[in-house]
Amino acid sequence: MGLDRRGAELLFQVLSEREEKNSVAIASNESFAGWTRTFTDPRLCVAIVDRLTFNGTITETGTDSYRLAGTRARAEQQQVVIRGAEVQMWARICFTGWPS
Repeated sequence: MGLDRRGAELLFQVLSEREEKNSVAIASNESFAGWTRTFTDPRLCVAIVDRLTFNGTITETGTDSYRLAGTRARAEQQQVVIRGAEVQMWARICFTGWPS
């Protein structure tokens, strides 16, 4: 999602006004290097990152989403169940000649 220059300026203004007054929490699935796709003006991008990181704490949780991992695990379980049913069907056909 791109942010036009005016939107980036407004965000910078909010961050500047909150600086050293209140905390700001930002969550992003993009590294700082990728923020240039959101903030298309390189100078504003650098200024925003500078404001966010000055006296701040950066917590990286990793690149794997627990939601995505859960979705993948459920999909794998469903495939196992389907494969198990296919094996049972195949065994019935082989040993009885027809599914029951």
